[in-house]
Amino acid sequence: MDSPQTARPRPPRPDLPLGTDPQAVRRRIEAMEQVLERSFTVPGVNRPVGLDAIVGLVPVVGDVIGMAMGAWIVWEARNLRMPKWKLARMAGNVAFDSAVGAVPMLGDAFDFFFRSNTRNLRIIRKHLDKHHPETRVIDG
Repeated sequence: MDSPQTARPRPPRPDLPLGTDPQAVRRRIEAMEQVLERSFTVPGVNRPVGLDAIVGLVPVVGDVIGMAMGAWIVWEARNLRMPKWKLARMAGNVAFDSAVGAVPMLGDAFDFFFRSNTRNLRIIRKHLDKHHPETRVIDG
């Protein structure tokens, strides 16, 4: 057991809220979108990529994992009581990304350019800005 003097410092954890209020849901979805689409920048290309493109390189399993993470964003949007047509549009984005992403080689390049989770975040933000304006965050 480490004494307080020898304990290693832990990396900071993002404080993501666990609530079901619109502000908490928005913060969780924004964090997931960043992990999936903009985690780091590819050297030389200067284009951000995320976990979705990386796990998509693993045949079959990677595409299933990417689809599941994208479906989680749609599920969170459902918890916001978004209209069914918006949920269907978001599910279509995830399904299209997964279907094309499953094609070997072409799908990996496609994942680099088509960002279904970013598109879905845009739909959610627009909904929240209209129906829950108190959740707006000024990007700086």
